[in-house]
Parts: sequence; structure tokens; C-alpha cells
Amino acid sequence: MSVAAYDEIADWYEREFLSAQAGADPVGVHAALDEMLGAGSGICLEVGCGTGTHAAQLRRLGWTPVGMDLSAGMLRHARGRLPIARADVTRLPVRDASVPAVVAVMVHTDIPGYPAVLREAARVLRPGGVLVHVGVHPCFCGGFADRTDPSAIVIRPGYRDGHWTKESWTTAGVRAKVGASHWPLTGLFGMFRDAGLTPVAFHEGGDGPTPTTFSVRLTSS
Repeated sequence: MSVAAYDEIADWYEREFLSAQAGADPVGVHAALDEMLGAGSGICLEVGCGTGTHAAQLRRLGWTPVGMDLSAGMLRHARGRLPIARADVTRLPVRDASVPAVVAVMVHTDIPGYPAVLREAARVLRPGGVLVHVGVHPCFCGGFADRTDPSAIVIRPGYRDGHWTKESWTTAGVRAKVGASHWPLTGLFGMFRDAGLTPVAFHEGGDGPTPTTFSVRLTSS
């Protein structure tokens, strides 16, 4: 199995990046999960679970979280927070139509093969099952977005390009360390359609003049 980009920053991510957000929800991830996933029961598979930071919230909503990630370094911190497996989430080691819910939280820009992740999610979901996508907002976050001044986000050329970059307005974030893929909004919705998933609800989260996150609740057929 290949080495994951996040292996080299796993300790920084857990001890510095996440600790700086302790007790806060600066980009609206918690609110998005509350609204888009909501209360339920049974297994909720988190693809790209990282350090397992969302497991406690999934449990509060009534779900039983199970996490999968390629990064052994990130999973080292996830142990004790939820059941985990090291796996390529573009090829999930999960039976067809076996889980009621899947969440992908702040990972779509980390996984160049995200279309395959969505197809795999659709495969493992039970009929009528739910996938919740929570990600950085494709229109307002990326290498093209300068967020130095939180009261006036500057959008430069590059939104339509759809590319991988380490360019970022800050050196304190993840993109500057491991890079990120950008998917324009139309490309993202095309992925949902091609995976056979149906969008049924939407959420924009985060403070400031433009939203930081864009979330979608989708159902399988």
C-alpha cells in the first residue's frame, strides 16, 4: 500500500492544527453534519477519517462510526476514537449495499480519485442510504482564493482550471503542506451524478462574507 501524503504531517495535524480549533467550529463542519446527516442509527462509514476527530459527533447523533483512511500516521491518532482500517478509499473493503450512511468530511480536495470514492460510497450504501459530503467551498476556497482579509475575500483567476496546487493564502493550513485538488462546482455535481447519487439537501457554512464549506446530502437508489 502506498505512503499517504498526510503521513508526514500527522503529528502536526493532531497536535497543532486541530488543537487550535478545540471547542470551536470555524468553518461550520459540526453544523453541516448536524443538518445534513442528522440523527440515525447503524454504521456510519467515514471515508478519509484522518485522526477520527468527527467520531464523537457521529456518536452523539446516534450513529456507530467506522473510519477508513490511507494514512497510517493519521490512523495512529484515530485509535481509541473509533474502529478503523487502513484502506484505499477508492477501493473500499466493504460489501455491496451493506451500510446505511457514509460521510466524507473535508477530504475531497485531498483525494485526486474522489470520483471513485463517490462510486464506492454508492456501491456500499444500502438502497435509500445517505452520503454526506462536507468540503471546502469550491467557489470561494482554493489556490485562486485570497482569504488574507476575512472581510473581503479576493477571487483570482484559476477557479475554472481544476488543478492541484500547494498555493495558499496562509502557511498555517493543510494545503500549503500537502497540496490540494480543486474541483469546480459543476465538476463536483458531475461526480455525484456519475456515481448514481441524488442530491437532496445543501448547506453552506463558515463565518465571513463568503461561505467556507459546501455540504450536500445525497441518497443512493
